[in-house]
Amino acid sequence: MLSKAEQKFTGIFAVIVIIELLCGSFADFAALHYFTKPLIIVSLLLFFYTRNHRLDPTIKKLMILALVFSLIGDVALLFDTINPVYFIIGLGSFLLAHGMYVIVFLKQRNPQKSPLGFMALMLVYAAFLFYILKDGLGELLLPVIVYMMVILSMSTTAFLRQKQNNSKSYNWVFIGAILFMISDSILAIDKFYQPLELSSIGIMLTYALAQYCIVIGILKYDSISLLK
Repeated sequence: MLSKAEQKFTGIFAVIVIIELLCGSFADFAALHYFTKPLIIVSLLLFFYTRNHRLDPTIKKLMILALVFSLIGDVALLFDTINPVYFIIGLGSFLLAHGMYVIVFLKQRNPQKSPLGFMALMLVYAAFLFYILKDGLGELLLPVIVYMMVILSMSTTAFLRQKQNNSKSYNWVFIGAILFMISDSILAIDKFYQPLELSSIGIMLTYALAQYCIVIGILKYDSISLLK
């Protein structure tokens, strides 16, 4: 269940995402794409900053850093067709963003939860994806492998939050982490294997929903109740 403030923000966020999907899909609105794409994370940053009073200060800082690095990555990837170096900058920025999320999730992990089963599943998925991509990676082979390991770590640490606080927080964050993995997988297949029809819509939709779910889920983590 979303609070009234969350419901209001969700409506605004949905409008922003829809506008971005249109701007990213139609050449007539391409110029607006440079504004609407960063606006997705900017809106999440502003909402998180105004609603995070119940969270531990360290969690607040890490989440803000994760969103800032995501914003830098989004802006960099807007120019990756101009110069490949922007793709490297974007990859590095999202690597740092995922790293911040991993630390946040580890700070909220359930110490009784074993990661082994889920890690095995993620490694099978990673091996299959790498098999598809490997021939097209070229000089980006090592960076992409590192990136894959980090995002799989994010999904695994999101899984380890189960039963640590409330189920709403866990469900939102875990769904967000999986959506992030799906978004990056679509992007990787489209870029390094073969172009996918409507890939830009699939990538951006899953990405926006991933960031939204993680932010909502972390805001629903009740750190105050844990201190009582």
